[in-house]
Amino acid sequence: MLVDMQGTEDPHPRSAASAGPVLSLKGVSKSFPGVKALSKVALDLYPGEVTALVGENGAGKSTIVKILTGIYRPDEGEIAIDGRPVTFPTAQNAGEAGVTAIHQETVLFDELSVAENIFIGHAPRGRFGLIDKAEMIRRARELLQRIDAKIDPAVLLKELGIANKHLVAIARALSIDAKIVIMDEPTASLSHKEIEETYELVDRLKAEGKAILFISHKFEEIFRIADRYTVFRDGEMVGAGRITDISEPELVRMMVGRSVDQVFPDRVPKWGREVLKLTGYSHPTEFDDIGFSLREGEILGFYGLVGAGRSEFMQALFGITTPSKGTIEIDGQNAVIRTPSDAIRHGIVYVPEDRGRQGAIRGLPIFQNITLPSLASTSRSGFIRLAEEFRLARRYAERLDLRAAALDQDVGDLSGGNQQKVVIAKWLATRPRVIILDEPTKGIDIGSKAAVHEFMAELAAAGLAIIMVSSEIPEILGMSDRVIVMREGRIVSEFDGADLTPENLVRSAAGISQVHP
Repeated sequence: MLVDMQGTEDPHPRSAASAGPVLSLKGVSKSFPGVKALSKVALDLYPGEVTALVGENGAGKSTIVKILTGIYRPDEGEIAIDGRPVTFPTAQNAGEAGVTAIHQETVLFDELSVAENIFIGHAPRGRFGLIDKAEMIRRARELLQRIDAKIDPAVLLKELGIANKHLVAIARALSIDAKIVIMDEPTASLSHKEIEETYELVDRLKAEGKAILFISHKFEEIFRIADRYTVFRDGEMVGAGRITDISEPELVRMMVGRSVDQVFPDRVPKWGREVLKLTGYSHPTEFDDIGFSLREGEILGFYGLVGAGRSEFMQALFGITTPSKGTIEIDGQNAVIRTPSDAIRHGIVYVPEDRGRQGAIRGLPIFQNITLPSLASTSRSGFIRLAEEFRLARRYAERLDLRAAALDQDVGDLSGGNQQKVVIAKWLATRPRVIILDEPTKGIDIGSKAAVHEFMAELAAAGLAIIMVSSEIPEILGMSDRVIVMREGRIVSEFDGADLTPENLVRSAAGISQVHP
């Protein structure tokens, strides 16, 4: 017999072994400008079972979550719950249909109480439609006890630590008594003990007959708690089955099984002298003991899963954050980088992943975005010379084949690919020795991706040293001379030549021991 949260027995429990799926997706597609996020995918979730949704970054997992929670509407296809077709025009509709989600990063409100955070948007009400605070606290206490969270529902959220805030987010997700629970990277920021407690929570939800969609990059988690798997690749469903019927190597091959031949520019690396050398580079919370060297004309790839610490390390290398220890040598000489201006002076520049907030300045024209770090070269006696600005901007805009109506056009009006070219042009105008490209083709169309890759090859051929951070395995394989893999803030492996394979990258990033096929 199943027991509900009040302790009463359910006289009609569903058998996971015999029941059909609680939720089914068939032929679901979703497109965005220039991107086909999902193409006729299928997905089934069963009562009392965990289905792991597996795929590399960009495979379409987040899009599915947003469709199931009412944030996106599919362009085509059918969603059914208990065999009946449903639509989710809003997130509220999804919740009313019994779908809830526990995300890696949840939005909570520090100035509200724990109980208010749990029931925000659907608080119990009493006479005259007013919120019944006593009832809300009582129900919040029951939910917290249900997940073994020793938290006072009346305290303000800001008084809790990160782990307890995560438990509040879980209680909030369970407050609608859902049939379907989506867990999107739920253990990414938890300690080992808290991860084990999350596994116990999953076991309890299974015992209650919930259908659970579990998204994780950690293979040990998938094989620890999942009953079934579904694999997405490039927005398509490429496989599904019982987790006991597949091995880790087979699952890896299914995730990354794509040819990258003929997609990336042919290049014969011509490496020069060592430009950059790091030893023992560390940060108190983000990364530890990072060390490597980089040569002229080399493209060094950095690969890792979400939370590996790659971007955090790159930001420290550019002086945005301050390391706690470690040394940098540039052209064999010790260097100190504490600010971005230090990095630029030493010839290191950084093209960030979030170009909209960190790379380009919307509201400013293209030419001013390009020349902003180079004002010293376009000024005389403290006055900016407009003609010099245009001349410098035009030189690099033409070099990157920037497509724009005019150089005085607002950079915010450009496509994603052209915005990326503006950010790259901005830093190339400083004539750097080392350029860091963090997810250089994220969110841009295929044509612009090819243009960025071609230009990267040209820069390397001209002797520029390139560090490329990418979550796309084909891009890493197609553009890198060597690849460093990071996990949990540390370098765990380095690959080149015949060892540089999709399987080796995924195994290393996920912490999977080498298994012979």
